[in-house]
Amino acid sequence: MKPQDPKRFDLTEGLVTMKAVVTTGHGGYEQLVYRDVPVPVPGPCEVLLQVLASSVNNTDINTRLGWYSATVTTATQDAATARDANAASPTPDGGWGQPTPFPFIQGTDCCGRVVAVAPGGDARLIGQRVLVRPSIRPSGFDALDNLWMGSDFDGAFAQFVKVPASEVFAVNSDWSDAELATIPCAYGTAENMLHRANLRAGEQVVVAGASGGVGSAVVQLAKRRGAIVTAIAGKSKMGHVKSLGADRVVARDDDLVACLGENTVDLVVDNVAGPAFGDMLKLLKPGGRYVSSGAIAGPLVTLDLRTLYLKNLTLLGCTAWDEPVFANLVAYIERGELRPLVAQSFALAQIAQAQRAFLDKTHVGKFVLIPPAPGQA
Repeated sequence: MKPQDPKRFDLTEGLVTMKAVVTTGHGGYEQLVYRDVPVPVPGPCEVLLQVLASSVNNTDINTRLGWYSATVTTATQDAATARDANAASPTPDGGWGQPTPFPFIQGTDCCGRVVAVAPGGDARLIGQRVLVRPSIRPSGFDALDNLWMGSDFDGAFAQFVKVPASEVFAVNSDWSDAELATIPCAYGTAENMLHRANLRAGEQVVVAGASGGVGSAVVQLAKRRGAIVTAIAGKSKMGHVKSLGADRVVARDDDLVACLGENTVDLVVDNVAGPAFGDMLKLLKPGGRYVSSGAIAGPLVTLDLRTLYLKNLTLLGCTAWDEPVFANLVAYIERGELRPLVAQSFALAQIAQAQRAFLDKTHVGKFVLIPPAPGQA
């Protein structure tokens, strides 16, 4: 590859192709193809990153499965099982409101190093270790349309990725590449929900799915804000979740209303949904808030509108991130206010193994993917 601009590391000099995982369509693990693809060339206002580490998220799996289709009504895990049983089943509307751009490279999380900038770009970025903000607001932060790296355009399941220069944030931290790669999607989603819900010190918050990537991030970030945190987790994970700072941990199978009482909670953060949704609203005080950015236990829920309006509740859906969110996260890392949670690292070529382990839900934290060094297989 011969770029138009010499502002680059020798690292990519002469490289024409790179290793990447290409998702070729909706379906099972057979759609994840590890192969050679062209090294991307940064265009105007873009930079090229060497991917140092990425990680696995529900978003990556949901996009591959076509779970965002209105025709899918089951939990992510059930949809994955169905795909394995019938890999060829079509999902015509499986994108985020638009067709998914197959074939493409997924990977929403990226810890990387800037190795090239486009002509006219800021050469001072070269060599910096950065995190990429994956939620991009193309019309600015006054509009809610957004694009996601690894869902709407090529992401970080590769040796290199090109991204808008505006979306890279240098990080001054002694964390490892793998630890930094746990942050963007999970912690950005968590911080955005708490920011949008205006969680304040002293408020009572319930966190569903607290052992997962987003849930464990919510526990830490809510405690950082001075909230009183009740976390919900499987029995085998309760001790670990408690160690993250939760004030109380309730077993997932317990009767939440009996344990916590009706009208006792200021905010519910719920990326689980499914059958427990109605009880979550019962927990909320009059004027309480419910915030969600996912529905891993099932997207269709039963809502008694009387509960909503008689209790003057606010329901918040969160996908597009507000402007302060990612810069705040980087500051929290640099001040040592967050704890990274790496469950296990895998080579990029082992992505199917990592996603299977992710769906087993026996872990706490994030599964990290490490691409090979440039020029290696």
